[in-house]
Amino acid sequence: MALLIGLGVVVLLAILFTIGSIRIIPQASAGIVERLGKYHKTLEPGLNLIVPGIDRLRPLVDLREKVVSFPPQPVITEDNLVVSIDTVIYFQVTNPKSATYEIENYIQGIEQLVVTTLRNSVGGLDLEKALTSRDHINAILRGVLDEATSKWGVRVNRVEIKAIEPPPSVQESMEKQMRADRDKRAAILTAEGEKQSQILRAEGNRQADILRAEGEAQARVINAEGEATAIARVFDAIHKANPDEKVLAYKYLEQLPIIANGTASKLWIIPAELSGAAASIIKAFKPQ
Repeated sequence: MALLIGLGVVVLLAILFTIGSIRIIPQASAGIVERLGKYHKTLEPGLNLIVPGIDRLRPLVDLREKVVSFPPQPVITEDNLVVSIDTVIYFQVTNPKSATYEIENYIQGIEQLVVTTLRNSVGGLDLEKALTSRDHINAILRGVLDEATSKWGVRVNRVEIKAIEPPPSVQESMEKQMRADRDKRAAILTAEGEKQSQILRAEGNRQADILRAEGEAQARVINAEGEATAIARVFDAIHKANPDEKVLAYKYLEQLPIIANGTASKLWIIPAELSGAAASIIKAFKPQ
């Protein structure tokens, strides 16, 4: 009976020992094992065994890329203006052992590096350059962080500046300047538009006058040519008909009423041939 009890205790202890020695590490994580207070090994994802009571598993280290947004940091520019800069850091633990033993808190260490680097880099720039040199500042931050964090087992993948906020008074002045620049550009564009419109309108009027004058001149030429043709045809017809003095005198007499009906006629000019034509008519109709 005592033997069975002892065997049961041994089996129970073996089961507890086996359960206590099994450690399952999830994917993208690593476990630091200390044996008797000293670093022993790094556990990879999957099933691992340790010695209970001798080995101690520290909190797991996350190997995934992390994104940390640091609170705004006040930085003094070269022209003695205080700007507030927000930064975002993308980093990843590449060596769990170094990240555990080389620094107490690598996130806090990265934050302090960002603060000091920002003050050094932005302190040599005026406000205008600081606002337009984000890529340059990002490159400086990444270079400094890569050099400092490599021994911590951390790799900085990217550094981004979210915002650079100047003081409220400076923001107001910048907004007024931008508004004035926009109004100036709008006034210039309006003036140029009006100028171009006037030029086009004047050009159109000049072209219209030229076309109108050319049309009137062409009409006069056509009318003159028509009148000349009509006169020539009448002249040819008269000469071909070879009228005698009686016909000509009769035609003169037919035109007298038309001349008399002219409302604007104040002075009548009677051809000298009219008296001769009248005499011819009288002679023609006089009985023989």
